[in-house]
Amino acid sequence: MKATDIVVLDLRGVTDMTDFFVIASGTSDTHVRAVAEHIQAGLKAGGVSTTMTEGLTQGRWALLDYADCVIHVFHPTLRQFYQLERLWGDATPLALDAAIKQGA
Repeated sequence: MKATDIVVLDLRGVTDMTDFFVIASGTSDTHVRAVAEHIQAGLKAGGVSTTMTEGLTQGRWALLDYADCVIHVFHPTLRQFYQLERLWGDATPLALDAAIKQGA
């Protein structure tokens, strides 16, 4: 289930919408779906449920909203098109290990 190009953006102080974005890529529609479903199942097993999900069926861009953290899993072509990292350029990118320590 290895996603690629994982980026965590700290949105605290930038927006009230959420605290963190986790942005990752899958290698195909099937891989995007599998990664998103794996994340969702793993968090649900830990007692954490999404407030909303979108795009799981299509597999081009899966969005898992956990209120304080929104996870985006993209097909590479859509990730390049939407460029969330650039769109949220005011956010601080976090190293993955630092993001885990901060609760993202």
